[in-house]
Amino acid sequence: MAEDRAQNAHAHFSVDCFNRCWELIDKAHRTAAEEEEMLLLAQASLWHWKQRTDCKPLNMSIGYWQASRVFALAEKREMASFYAERCLEVSQSAELAPFYLGYAYEALARAALAGGAVERAAEYLAKAKSELRRVDDKDELKMLQDDIDSLDKAF
Repeated sequence: MAEDRAQNAHAHFSVDCFNRCWELIDKAHRTAAEEEEMLLLAQASLWHWKQRTDCKPLNMSIGYWQASRVFALAEKREMASFYAERCLEVSQSAELAPFYLGYAYEALARAALAGGAVERAAEYLAKAKSELRRVDDKDELKMLQDDIDSLDKAF
């Protein structure tokens, strides 16, 4: 009974924190307090996912990607790189679809750019584009393409 309640709580907070974080990611301008909340929400979502008995590598890949994205947005290169590397590790070891591998490389490119490593970012971006060519789903293709395009503009 207590375990069921805990699992229900983890299910709720993993999704709620993820979605609330996404709202802050989408904001054009964040206050310092909102930036901190965004970082905390990404980590809270990831932690709650890790506690779920139904957590799969796909969930972890997405959670690590989101954590990397928010740290890149906050210009915290080391943490952005840490989570991007975890995203790639999980995605590769679980042999996830090219969409998820593409996003892992996109995260690595974004983290490298946040640290001013332009050449390294370009290498990761090329790998993301390579994975993009293998994506079959039209919606996934557009989503990844849009994020890759946003990185291309940063060069």
